[in-house]
Order: sequence, then structure tokens, then C-alpha cells
Amino acid sequence: MDDEEIKYFVRIRNTDLDGTKAVHIALTGIKGIGPHTSRTITALADVDPRAVLGKLDDESVERIANAVDTYTEQVPDWMVNRPKDVYTGELRHLLGADLSMMNDDDVNRMRKMRSYRGIRHETGQKARGQRTKSTGRTGTTVGVKRKKD
Repeated sequence: MDDEEIKYFVRIRNTDLDGTKAVHIALTGIKGIGPHTSRTITALADVDPRAVLGKLDDESVERIANAVDTYTEQVPDWMVNRPKDVYTGELRHLLGADLSMMNDDDVNRMRKMRSYRGIRHETGQKARGQRTKSTGRTGTTVGVKRKKD
């Protein structure tokens, strides 16, 4: 293929991916797919990870899209991003809007049951045990407050 025939946007899983980048880099544009997952997907699709995505033929792009859709069934349990779904108890690998929606549902569930993490999310504070004395400050207060002489 010539440089004129490059596709600048390749649509996979309702996401426009940059066709000028390498396949393993472009796949990270889908929310829920990181560098390791993208390498695994290219291996499953039998595509060169360093090839430019926009120069691939339609059959290779279709193989990549198919590998993304069937990722959960083809990888070990520890490689999915939601190993035990709260509602169904099954393995799932969430991508795109599903990932954002499920994350919001999880936070709302924690808020509803009034768990410690839910309350921290509600008040906009750190929820994972970080220190908050000096970092993570919000609001207009700046500097150190000193006693008056």
C-alpha cells in the first residue's frame, strides 16, 4: 500500500482509533485496553503489533475487532478487568462506555450502602488510604495558618 491509501481513523468497538499509530499503541485508545491488553489482542488476532493501523487491510482490522470482542473467553481469568462481576458473578472485561457506566454504578452502590469508601467518594476526599494532611486539598485555602502574636 502507498502512503495515500492510509485510513486516518479506524473504528473498533464504537471508538475512532488513530490510523497513523502502531496497532498496539492505537488500541490503547479504547477505554479498558492498556498496553499489556493491546499486545495480547494483537497476538490473538495474529497481527504485527508494530504495523501502522491505517495501512492494515480490512481482514486484519476485522480480526482485531473480533479479538477485542472475544477477549474474555480467550485469556486466563487474571487478565480481565472485572474478574467477578458483583451482579452476575462471572468473568467480564469491560470496554468503553460499559467501563465508565459500571464504575459509576459501583461508586453509587458504595454510597447507597454508606460504606467508608462511599462516604469518602461522596465528600470528594481520597478513598484509598492516602495521606490527606498536606496533599489532596481542595477549596480556596492556601498556605499555612499561623497563630497571631
